[in-house]
Amino acid sequence: MRAVRGEGEVRIFGGSWRSRRIRFTDRPGLRPTPDRVRETLFNWLGQDLQGQSCLDLFAGSGALGFEAASRGAAKVVMVERDAQAWRALEDNRKVLDAAAVTVQRDDALEFLGRHDGRYDVVFADPPFAEFGDDGWGQLFAALPKVLKPHAKLYCERADALAPGEGWTVLRSGRAVQVSYQLLQFAAAEESKT
Repeated sequence: MRAVRGEGEVRIFGGSWRSRRIRFTDRPGLRPTPDRVRETLFNWLGQDLQGQSCLDLFAGSGALGFEAASRGAAKVVMVERDAQAWRALEDNRKVLDAAAVTVQRDDALEFLGRHDGRYDVVFADPPFAEFGDDGWGQLFAALPKVLKPHAKLYCERADALAPGEGWTVLRSGRAVQVSYQLLQFAAAEESKT
């Protein structure tokens, strides 16, 4: 598959769709996770995500969500607010016949405010320029209600973040202009009466 002007593509590295390419429309702020970083992330998560549920917030190209589905995730919800990027995600879902993938056209924070699903893994890779510390604060406040106990959160941003109480940094790395971290959520223990 050859990309045309204004269009890009990324390759899926593992699982049932290994070596398949997904296309995306070049949009402002859309920055697919670099190949090397994506490979590292899925090494950290384990090659097999069999039966896990994943949430890909700020889905963009869909590289993280489709990679998770390719590796056996039972459910992958992708959230993308940009109409053209959302359309490309839908097209890729159909081409791959990705039954486990659902694509939602919505703002990620608004979606979290209304959604009641629970996930094992969440990918958060928002556009750097428009999603500052306030956005990350809102994200961390909204996440606990959609996380399963000990869920993992992948964060990608310009600088490493200090996630605060309830989170443990499992792994972290840096690639040129990207800092990436894998965090684990520690569910608050239920109070004993």
